[in-house]
Amino acid sequence: MRGFKGFRQSRRYIYLDDDTGFSDAQFERRPTPIPWKSIGLALVLFILGSLGIIFGSLIHVGMIGNESWLDRGTPVLFLGVLLFIPGAYHVRLAYYAYKEYEGYDFNQIPEWD
Repeated sequence: MRGFKGFRQSRRYIYLDDDTGFSDAQFERRPTPIPWKSIGLALVLFILGSLGIIFGSLIHVGMIGNESWLDRGTPVLFLGVLLFIPGAYHVRLAYYAYKEYEGYDFNQIPEWD
C-alpha cells in the first residue's frame, strides 16, 4: 500500500450554502389552457366521420337509396373513416385530459388558431 501515498493526504472541502438560488415555485406546473377550438374541430370530425361510416355502410349494402346510389357507398365510407380516425383520437385525448388521467394533458392537443 506504499504506492498510494496520494490518497492519504488531507483534503480541503468547501462548504456550499444551503440556498441554491432556486425556489419551489419554479418547478410547479402551470395549468394548461383548454384548446376549445381544437376540441370543437375534433368533435366535428368525430361526428361527421361517424355519420359517414354509418351512411356509407348503409348505402353500400343497399338499405339506403336505389341502384344508382350503390357506387357512392364506398367513397362515403372511405371519407367517413378518414374523418373519424383523427376526430376520435383527439376527442379521446381531450376526455382523458379533462378527467386528469395520468400521462394525459391538454398540451398533447395541438392548438388551432
